[in-house]
Amino acid sequence: MTLGLIALALVLVLAFLRVPLAFSLLTVSFFGIAWDYGYSTSITMLSMTISEAVFSYDLAVVPLFILMGNILSKTGIAADLFRAANAYLGRVRGGLALSTMVTCAGFSAVCGSSLATAATMSKVAYPSMKKYGYSDSLASASIAAGGTLGILIPPSIILMIYGILTQTNIGELFIAGVVPGMLGVGLYLLAIYIVAIFKPEHAPRGEGSTIQEKIASLKGVWPFFMLFFLIFGGIYAKFFTPTEAAGMGAGFALIISLVQRRMSWSAFRHIFLDSAFTSVMLYTVLFGAMLFAKLVSFSGLAEGILDAVQSSGLSSYELIAAIMLIFLLLGCVMDSLAIILICVPLFVPLVTANGFDLVWFGIVVVVVTEIALITPPIGMNVFVLKATLPNVAFQDIFKGLIPFITVDLLRLILLIAFPSISLTLVGMMN
Repeated sequence: MTLGLIALALVLVLAFLRVPLAFSLLTVSFFGIAWDYGYSTSITMLSMTISEAVFSYDLAVVPLFILMGNILSKTGIAADLFRAANAYLGRVRGGLALSTMVTCAGFSAVCGSSLATAATMSKVAYPSMKKYGYSDSLASASIAAGGTLGILIPPSIILMIYGILTQTNIGELFIAGVVPGMLGVGLYLLAIYIVAIFKPEHAPRGEGSTIQEKIASLKGVWPFFMLFFLIFGGIYAKFFTPTEAAGMGAGFALIISLVQRRMSWSAFRHIFLDSAFTSVMLYTVLFGAMLFAKLVSFSGLAEGILDAVQSSGLSSYELIAAIMLIFLLLGCVMDSLAIILICVPLFVPLVTANGFDLVWFGIVVVVVTEIALITPPIGMNVFVLKATLPNVAFQDIFKGLIPFITVDLLRLILLIAFPSISLTLVGMMN
């Protein structure tokens, strides 16, 4: 256990120091295994881990969904979604912020990345909100909070990584994320509506749209609806696996972009290279996480923590509350991917030993990391937003996020208290 504790401490320290996560996990895990078992064993374990991951059929889902999301994000679907949502909601007080949140939810369903959603929407929605007099706090906070939906509403990269780490069915994780994701959208819309009522100066009314304009706005969003129902309808009906769904989604997204003449050769080259770089980065991080999980297993750290928890007298839900508190605290100083990769191998044995469903736990963990994306002092979505909106002050963004963090905590409590919110659709699927 001493080796496991030292390795965990080193990884956390390196993460706090902003050392690249892949380098931290791979280095600490490699030398940790070598310390106890020798360099030959460590080299063998590293090569086996990489070969297992590279030749894994399930892992192919990651680059395919990344490619699909990049095709749709680079070909204007976000702007089309925003125009359609604004046509129906723009006249309501706070309508542009409501439209932004609806667009974030829709874009997340084809993107899978919170950071990409926040960065894209800052360019699409923020100028419109400022044009009509929205405050910096509400305009920026709506985008930052809406961006967090990208890691829960499927296809979610974080859910894919969680499924790979825990050997949990990725299709079931995707289906389980739908209702909590929609609940999050509903609570975010409620938060905006309440702000608009009590602080109307932050959320003025926009321009109304005619019936003809509303109908015309829907013409640009049919690719999104078609892909959404193709992918998740197929997974839910078990017509194809998540990996097959990812391949079909990427292929149809490319065909749609060509038919609509939105794809040029230079754009395709940029999309393909960006998808490749992102996939390689995630694969490298995953190699480190999988090797770290082996070190945790070999050292007996997970078993030691399990024994300590069982002897502490904590009830099952007290244990879950303690784990969530750890995630929330780490989320204040670390990004969501680091939290998942470092902590999941430690806590999954505790969760399974106490009889909790790993699909439900995955959804709860992702909701916690959603909150981490917008909590100070790190809040990765806030930093992405600040990079794209340099004239907006950090304090304005964080002040505007208070209502959204509040409803996120409410959603977390509901998901823990009522697991059926996450698992009902999965049960119907099976």
